[in-house]
Amino acid sequence: MSEPAITATNLGKCYLLGRAGDRPGVRRGYRTLRETLVEGSSELLRSVRFGLQRRSTPPGEDPIFWALRDVSFEVSPGEVIGVIGANGAGKSTLLKILSRVTTPSSGSVRLRGRVGCLLEVGTGFHPELTGHENIFLSGAILGMKRTEIQRKFAQIVEFAEVQRFIDTPIKRYSSGMYLRLAFAVAAHLDPEILLVDEVLAVGDAAFQRKCLGKMDDVAREGRTVLFVSHNMDAIQRLCPRSLLVEQGHLVASGESAAVVAHYLSSGTGQPLPRTWIDLSSKRRRGTGNARFVAVSYSSLNEAIGYQVSPGGALELTLVIESSLPRVVESLAVLLSTKTGTKLINADTISQGATVRLSEGRTTVRVRINKIHLNPGVYAVGLWLSRSPGEVLDHVPSAFDIEVVSSESRGFGARPLFDGIVPCSFQILVDPPGEDGPQLLFLRHPNE
Repeated sequence: MSEPAITATNLGKCYLLGRAGDRPGVRRGYRTLRETLVEGSSELLRSVRFGLQRRSTPPGEDPIFWALRDVSFEVSPGEVIGVIGANGAGKSTLLKILSRVTTPSSGSVRLRGRVGCLLEVGTGFHPELTGHENIFLSGAILGMKRTEIQRKFAQIVEFAEVQRFIDTPIKRYSSGMYLRLAFAVAAHLDPEILLVDEVLAVGDAAFQRKCLGKMDDVAREGRTVLFVSHNMDAIQRLCPRSLLVEQGHLVASGESAAVVAHYLSSGTGQPLPRTWIDLSSKRRRGTGNARFVAVSYSSLNEAIGYQVSPGGALELTLVIESSLPRVVESLAVLLSTKTGTKLINADTISQGATVRLSEGRTTVRVRINKIHLNPGVYAVGLWLSRSPGEVLDHVPSAFDIEVVSSESRGFGARPLFDGIVPCSFQILVDPPGEDGPQLLFLRHPNE
């Protein structure tokens, strides 16, 4: 059995907050002349300001911030691993340690193979140089040999789609052209281990698909990839396995769908599944004789943390308060885009059904068997009326819900998630000289 490509053991990285200086137990790099002069001047000014009394702080009282703490994991050769977490969780710090940009304060890391880094798109680019010259400059900084750059020069230019402007100084490039060329250089490295930090969201939609396709090629060539991103759908497209980092600690590791569900359920702005959402302060209209007071939602799928996924179910539990017993002709759950386009309207009136409310509170469950929506965030609205002319309660935006992909079916942009909604389709081909079409391909979100 081959040895792991990456072995991290109890990795930690800490920083001093406030005044810089060496402290016992804290490893730091060299001090520049500029740092020494600035620190000395600042200390002198503080001494004058406070009556020539130099501030003396015991070493143990300086606050220490741990960007990473006791992180251990292994990555096998050829694995594509996602790294997710909130801003400031320690993801980029982890990649900087692995790429030897910074040293760990504790623990160790062992890498087996040449390492390539896409930590910052555009590393080494100079605005006064042409695109041609910057390809060689940036490639050298990223570790490519001149002969390697020459061999791949045509591929880089074609990938970046800047053939007409390759001899133009890049200060005249648009931001999109600049990013495309920078990514193209970095993407054509040939390392055994590739570290990628949130650089796939460059350019327009077509170029993003191209970037994902390039990452597919890298993975298929058997190279080891660590990919940091806030795009959960891209993580699940590219990475069979993921790591979740929170406040410097590795809190989850495993199959990407489960780790993403864990991350989303830990709170990312949208209400959590199977928790009550108070509607008392929501903007609404209607007579108020009956009104929604609380709601919760679930996909009924424990494997993905009850998060809603394309083609899966959505069940909403509604608590309705009524001043008197009454029959409601229209109770509806609406899902809309964030710009207000209505996508789903599950209304009892379309089925000729009514809902009987008791005096006080009544609990009603609305189950949508299949949500044919692509991954994204949608607004959920609620509607209650006795007749078209008597609106009891209308909450246009009760809460936001995130639809999350729960499958990993390969790499690159999947046609299933490229349109506004998923669809079921088939392709028929007429073989030459034969009568009747031949069924070539069948695709359905749940097949």
